[in-house]
Amino acid sequence: MAQVRLHKLVKNYDDTPAVRGIDLQIADKEFVVLVGPSGCGKSTTLRMIAGLEEITAGDITIGGEVVNDVPPKDRNIAMVFQNYALYPHMTVYENMSFALRLKKVAKEEIARRVESAARILGISELLKRKPKQLSGGQRQRVAMGRAIVRDPKVFLFDEPLSNLDAKLRVQMRTEIKKVHQKVQTTTVYVTHDQVEAMTLADRVVVMNGGLIEQVGTPNDLYHYPATKFVASFIGSPAMNLVPCVLEETGGALRVRLSDDIVFPVPQDRTQNYRAHIGKPHLVFGLRPEHIVEQRSHAEPNQHAFEVELEVTEPMGMETMVFFLLAGVELCGRVHPNAGAQAGKRMTLVADLSNMHLIDDTSGKVL
Repeated sequence: MAQVRLHKLVKNYDDTPAVRGIDLQIADKEFVVLVGPSGCGKSTTLRMIAGLEEITAGDITIGGEVVNDVPPKDRNIAMVFQNYALYPHMTVYENMSFALRLKKVAKEEIARRVESAARILGISELLKRKPKQLSGGQRQRVAMGRAIVRDPKVFLFDEPLSNLDAKLRVQMRTEIKKVHQKVQTTTVYVTHDQVEAMTLADRVVVMNGGLIEQVGTPNDLYHYPATKFVASFIGSPAMNLVPCVLEETGGALRVRLSDDIVFPVPQDRTQNYRAHIGKPHLVFGLRPEHIVEQRSHAEPNQHAFEVELEVTEPMGMETMVFFLLAGVELCGRVHPNAGAQAGKRMTLVADLSNMHLIDDTSGKVL
């Protein structure tokens, strides 16, 4: 079994805190992605798990064993870096087998492991080539193969796709997911790309300022963010956020976004929101896909409003529309044939079943 447990993990660089006492449990065979902006502590956390950074306080447990003082080479982990770190004078086979040869593993066993990993990664025909004869994607596969042959307890990935072009990144995301489904080794993956995190992870750990903001499945983080930071960080384009006022009229609640734009609060949210009527520093949140063109059949909790479009971005299967509301630029997604034109007024519909109300002071989603 290869669970990974972080308990009150702290890392300070002199007087600067990088990781501020985080707790996290990663199950055996689970694929967990640490995601967040630069400086949030995700790579530092990964390097502490690997043993490449000394911890300031707390414990790291791998497979039930506290590894705080265990050297990296004895932790039975394998790490894949963003720069591949392949030996240029060695063939693919020699690169993949290097760690096994250092451990004096039998030649027959080395050949079996390398050929098996090469098959999984689709690079069997490249084993005699050298890194300079490979593309970026092929080099990344070799780096992954070098980790797989070691049969580690845990795979650690440190932004492995950041050097690849956009198309190849998408392709390699799929390859990494396929490999995990076949090899099923506990995996901790670091990225700043929230799309990468959402598409790869069993669970996503969103970090900010050295702390964990929220842990959950991609679906949970997307639809039920716990904080304003998670709501704005997860999703592309980002969630629309507008300062608002919560009002009550005749027993019903409404959110006022501007003098002329007021949305009714869905009935099932009334009980939860009532305590916040009239409070300052509230923020209304709604994702772009929940702002669409007006259609002939309205669904419950959909509310129409009219705006002047500032910018339109045709994307083929949809058109992104941007408009100002209370001085804040918002984004919606409409059908490409909806007739959206910059500088023209358009009636849009907000799906309030998916609205969020956020306390801007605490950053908590209510």
